[in-house]
Amino acid sequence: MAGIGFELRKLLYKDSYLGLVQAYGYAGLISSGPWVLSIVGVVAIGILSIGLNTEVKVVTAFLISVTYLIACSIIFGGWLQLMFTRYVSDRIYAKERELVLPNLMGALLVTTLSSVVIGLACWPLFLDTSLAYRLLMLVNLGVLSNLWLLVVMLSGLRSYNLILGTFIVGYGLSVSTALLLNEYGLEGLLAGFFIGQAMMMYMMLGLLVREYPSKILICFHFLSTEKAFYSLAAASVIYNFGIWADKMMFWFNPATSENVIGPIRSSFAYDPPIFIAYLAIIPGMAAFLLRMEADFVDHYDAFFTAIQDGETLSTIKKLKGNIIAAIQSSFLEIFKIQLMTAVTLIYTATEILAIFGISTKYSMLFSVYVAAVSIQVILLGIYNVLYYLDKRHIALYLTVLFAISNVALSGISQHLGPAFFGSGYAAAVIITTVVGGMVMWSKLKKLEYETFMLQ
Repeated sequence: MAGIGFELRKLLYKDSYLGLVQAYGYAGLISSGPWVLSIVGVVAIGILSIGLNTEVKVVTAFLISVTYLIACSIIFGGWLQLMFTRYVSDRIYAKERELVLPNLMGALLVTTLSSVVIGLACWPLFLDTSLAYRLLMLVNLGVLSNLWLLVVMLSGLRSYNLILGTFIVGYGLSVSTALLLNEYGLEGLLAGFFIGQAMMMYMMLGLLVREYPSKILICFHFLSTEKAFYSLAAASVIYNFGIWADKMMFWFNPATSENVIGPIRSSFAYDPPIFIAYLAIIPGMAAFLLRMEADFVDHYDAFFTAIQDGETLSTIKKLKGNIIAAIQSSFLEIFKIQLMTAVTLIYTATEILAIFGISTKYSMLFSVYVAAVSIQVILLGIYNVLYYLDKRHIALYLTVLFAISNVALSGISQHLGPAFFGSGYAAAVIITTVVGGMVMWSKLKKLEYETFMLQ
């Protein structure tokens, strides 16, 4: 993330309102732009297909199928994201940049093979669908799983306009080809989606090949027990599962869902207001990226540089105080911005749902989820600090707490009835954030002690 921090600090150093606005806008684009473009692209395919007289049933099946693909690719294909980026960070720190590209190729191969195994394991569940549908779901799963890894890798580069342009081209191609192929029904829409995603994957890979040239084609050093941190892989899988756990519980509960295609089900009462509520995270993510990467990182680097240079204990304690002050101010700003966003969206919940054609009876669920995802931004900040401090196992325990509490409390909310839908996820986020915050501050207070004494 260092490259992003450099660019954001350059904008902040302008010391003007324009520079501040540019910095927040830039942070918003980097943190949420690709994600928003993904939502817009998929929804655009659905809306424009209906405009071309494609059956609503077909469009619904496409949208739900893509949702399942995204969920599965993030949960099962995302296990390498944290572990591999940590490996890359270590190689860059050790001035071994020539190892980045061959190991990236190895990671992409492992991700692809993992996706194929998962897809083939699920193959028998889809026997009542067409062969073309099954094949398209399989190849889309592989491409999406690779995309998440490439996006994380690209976040460390400074070619932000190229990154955003890649998403625009990729989803533009997905929309246009899906519309051209819409006469072939669900399979045509999935084929168009695949073409755009595959183009985006190869464009991203091209950027990384240019950034990390190497004479080695492929290797798997990142899987070595001496190089790999498998606790990061576990944390990735469990955290992503925790994010999707309540959705899956509503999908596969016959009382709250209905069948769409094959084994795929959807909760039409739960899903639409929730996915709209996730848009509330954009302002907080911009503030999170701006303050954590532009403010916190400076003090973090100064602290550990002082240790490496053998500075006095009083100097080190002072620099630790700067880290704590930066974290406090960062979390305060994130809280204020996200609070204003949440209050505004909750106050206008009925109007927002009406714009998207969703019944206003779901305004309570929408409001609860807006509050939950707003708190989730704070939780992401806590994870960020813990990973910077290399408290990997603590972060792993927090992800386990989050996943288990979301499953348990969402199950209780289902039992209590519609008035409590969404409260399970909200409670899980609150519990994990409170516990995580307490642990984080405890570790920060003992930072210089643990840095020296636990080596």
